[in-house]
Amino acid sequence: MQTEKKIGILLIIGALGVLIPYIILTIIFDYPDILRQETGVILTKFHEGGNRLIWTWWAFAILGLPLIVAYILLGQKLEPKFSFVRWVTTLGVIGLLVQLIGLLRWTFVVPVLANNYINGNEMTKAASKVGFQIVHQYGGVVLGEHIGQLFTIVWTVMISYAFAKLKLFPKWTTWLGYTSSFIYTFAQTELFATVMPTFPVIDMAGFVGSTLWIIWLIVIGVILIKTKID
Repeated sequence: MQTEKKIGILLIIGALGVLIPYIILTIIFDYPDILRQETGVILTKFHEGGNRLIWTWWAFAILGLPLIVAYILLGQKLEPKFSFVRWVTTLGVIGLLVQLIGLLRWTFVVPVLANNYINGNEMTKAASKVGFQIVHQYGGVVLGEHIGQLFTIVWTVMISYAFAKLKLFPKWTTWLGYTSSFIYTFAQTELFATVMPTFPVIDMAGFVGSTLWIIWLIVIGVILIKTKID
């Protein structure tokens, strides 16, 4: 199979693999709005979700793995033309991996905390809430959302720049990459607000930015299926 076609297919599969579980989580877990609720409410709702919710979180983490292969193959294809692609690919892969690690807390850590919160005594309940806050702040905010999103944004901007230089893609695809990255950056305001409550938050930046980014991935994937990078 032509390398570009393989990259395109992997980008589409990976993007849909992220999008579909995300949509399911918004329906069965009120994600991401649930994260703004009190810790006890989150743990209770998670426990009520049972195994179905645990498997959905696992799928959300794992089904994006094709993107890692796509990043690497795309990097190998572009590196002879742009020297910066090597470090950009490294950042992109790291960004995906830390988001994977962050998401898997919902599969292997949060179920234990939720079970302890529901079935434990008052001391256990209090400890479970603190445990969740620590794991969520580090695994979710620090790794998945801060480092993961920032590295993904850098990868998107630089790959969009490389595509623009190659002139193999319509200009609007480049601007879609830039625009999604610009909006996605403002999702970081919500992270800083977790430690500085008065920090101004742009609520829809994460949803809009990530949605446009997934659309960009799918568009690039479709184009690469029909395009050869010489």
